[in-house]
Amino acid sequence: MFPANTPRNRIKAAALLAALALPITLVIGATPFTPPPGSAQIPIVTKPLAPPAKAEPAAPLRQVAVLRAKTENWPERLEASGNVMPWHESRIGTEVSGLRLASVLVNEGDLVKKGQVLARFDTASVETDLDVANAQRVEAEAVLAQATATLERANRLAPSGGVSRQELTLYETQKHTAEARLNAARAQVKRQQIKMELATVNAPDDGLISSATALEGSIVQGGSELFRLIRQGRLEWRAEVRGDVLLKLAAGQEVVIHSPLGNDIKGRVRRISPTIDIATRNGFVYVDLPQGTDMKSGLNVSGSFNLGKSKALVIPAAALLRQGKSSQVLAVNAEGKIEMLEVTTGRTRDDWVEILSGLDDQTSIVARNLKGLKDGDLVALTNKTADNSQP
Repeated sequence: MFPANTPRNRIKAAALLAALALPITLVIGATPFTPPPGSAQIPIVTKPLAPPAKAEPAAPLRQVAVLRAKTENWPERLEASGNVMPWHESRIGTEVSGLRLASVLVNEGDLVKKGQVLARFDTASVETDLDVANAQRVEAEAVLAQATATLERANRLAPSGGVSRQELTLYETQKHTAEARLNAARAQVKRQQIKMELATVNAPDDGLISSATALEGSIVQGGSELFRLIRQGRLEWRAEVRGDVLLKLAAGQEVVIHSPLGNDIKGRVRRISPTIDIATRNGFVYVDLPQGTDMKSGLNVSGSFNLGKSKALVIPAAALLRQGKSSQVLAVNAEGKIEMLEVTTGRTRDDWVEILSGLDDQTSIVARNLKGLKDGDLVALTNKTADNSQP
């Protein structure tokens, strides 16, 4: 039996037919179901579909300029250090002993001329000894004169037999003895005269007094040092360099010495050490310094030798990243990614740096503004090769 056709049953049937018709309408686009006339209307509410999510725009790539290292002929210089020393230092002393130093006329740092008096000794005792020596000389001269006269008289009497041969020999011996005593007396006089001359200390050459140990009133022994003189005031730089580099240097080469006051002084190689120290494997180069320089003896300074020119692979200093003692460049590979390369640096010239290892002239590197870039970053190139002007 069919259910009774009551209003309630009709509403249930209409709802069931609407539920079955809704999926079909949504899938195949059929016309919506219209309930029969007289049945209850049930509203159908549909939710609109959400629009698809939009993708976020990609961050712009950092733009960089690149360049390649290039080869230049750069001056090759050898850096060295050493002490400033006197070209020739004379030690001035005295040969006399037991004399009192009466006066000292110069001090350390004074400029002196050749022959200038530096000090004087008290010569009172020397003068007395000279007077005695002169008196002995006069006495010896008188004895010689008497012996000569006696020998001449004997020679006149000898032919007549007035003087024997034995007596004649005796007179000849007396004359020779008197001559010897006179020579000894003259030597004593000369000795005292020399002592008088040595009592005055003179400068052996023009120069600068670098040391003065003479004290007025002191009793000086023979051979004692009184002064030191830098002859002609000339100084030299004694640079210590490696033995293998020593072979590249020659007399006459120009040298630049760096003064502690900031200015550079030009000198020339005077001579090169003929030997190399076995322990240090180093040798000395003696460089003449110009007169009037502000250098002082004993000062340790550095300098450089010009060894000509050699090829160098160089890049701008702005393309070099320094971190402590290490140096890197930022290379850009074929994929446009940053690769950090360790390099070894050498000479510097103006705003350019020599690369000894770690880079070739075919690798593109970031030219400037390296800050913020790191290994693996993707970059965009603003050029194929940045301006690589001559250093």
